[in-house]
Amino acid sequence: MRFATLFLTMGPALLLAAPLAAQDLGAPVPVSEAVETVDEDFGLSGSVTDESDWQDLGIAIANFATDSDVATAASNSGTAGLGRQLADVVFNDLRNNGLFAPIGPDALPNPTYPQITAPDWPIWSNRSAEMLVHGYVRARADGRLTVGCYLYDVTLRDELARAGWVVPPGDWRRAAHKCADLVYSRLTGEQPFFDSRIAYIAETGPKDNRTKRLAIMDSDGANHRFITTGRSTALTPRYSPDYRKLMYLSYVDGNPRIYIYDIGTGRQTLVTQSTNPTFAPRWSPDGRWILYSMAVSGNTDIYRVSVDGGPSVRLTNTPGIDIGGSYSPDGSKIVFESDRSGSQQLYVMNADGSDQKRISFFGGRAATPEWSPRGDQIAFTHIGGNFRIAVVSPGGGSLRYLTDSWQDEAPTWAPNGRIVQFFRTERGSGRTGLWQVDLTGSNERKLPTPVDASDPAWGPILP
Repeated sequence: MRFATLFLTMGPALLLAAPLAAQDLGAPVPVSEAVETVDEDFGLSGSVTDESDWQDLGIAIANFATDSDVATAASNSGTAGLGRQLADVVFNDLRNNGLFAPIGPDALPNPTYPQITAPDWPIWSNRSAEMLVHGYVRARADGRLTVGCYLYDVTLRDELARAGWVVPPGDWRRAAHKCADLVYSRLTGEQPFFDSRIAYIAETGPKDNRTKRLAIMDSDGANHRFITTGRSTALTPRYSPDYRKLMYLSYVDGNPRIYIYDIGTGRQTLVTQSTNPTFAPRWSPDGRWILYSMAVSGNTDIYRVSVDGGPSVRLTNTPGIDIGGSYSPDGSKIVFESDRSGSQQLYVMNADGSDQKRISFFGGRAATPEWSPRGDQIAFTHIGGNFRIAVVSPGGGSLRYLTDSWQDEAPTWAPNGRIVQFFRTERGSGRTGLWQVDLTGSNERKLPTPVDASDPAWGPILP
């Protein structure tokens, strides 16, 4: 038992600037600016009102066309080759979420550039696909790229949605993710999640002496980067609500401290300074507060401190260990775990610490809760023989297990609240990896990481 049964203690929290020697940072991480949305000759539109069940919907995703195959810093094979790469990213995004049955560009004819806005319908009518995704990529004089995306209903021979974006060559994958988000949102009515990033702890070395570094990557595992060097252990990263910062726990000199890393500047700030350990830092939805746990005289409680400093406020004050606070999306409540009843269970309280109530009464233990961005469910680690990822309603009802492996723990939600990510430990080897599962529990997949991975945190949609 690694994450779900970790209990540490610490002293009072202070907000201080981190000494340069304690930074432990790797190369600066490039920060993506807001993607420019363009209309040009294709404004956003959509007129079909069909509200059918989209489960296992066939979607044909053809190569993105180009008006002129020219060199681009985004691809060694020019804009024509980049069009194939764009289509592949859209295909993989839609294939891996369990809702659709996409057909990739390998099995499809290549549309011409004029056909992007005027599909040759007879070509697509007999390909077992109800929907069609067309796109194009054009190189601009300033070196940037314009990427367009169109969604068509093949049966109705009508356009459902279209959008376009201007991106630097290094951000071409973001344009593909935004195209997949456009298709997903239009067909499901749900919020998008593909154009987002994931932070996690990268692990290397033997089981009894692991090096743990802070790392980030795109939602599909691409553009992987290490943030810390590994000279000090890093744990439990969390994105700020505006995506601009990462908060994480670091053992810089043998003592755990909470740091905030600014993704845009590469600078980090020390939030807590103590000779005693601390753990489980979490943001409030408005980004103004940080929850964390500390122990005083052997009693572990949840505290709140402003990101701007000042005194910490104790929110729990009962015998036992209270840890792992996670705010509801509106910031009015906090879910946490406590063993005050004799074993780890889930509790909910108001944001000021009042009205603390146990919500888990289904046997076994419950740990590492995180509130869904939708507000309707709480994901957590259920411990009863094995470790499983489960969800319950905020009142503790409607328990559902999403996984049934040997050791799955530390769930984190996709920005739209439909996918849960977690880390899985292999029996015997102790190897760890990141996995995702949708709310049906029937669509699991492992994310590619260059090394072992744990403690994932899914960030918000990028601008």
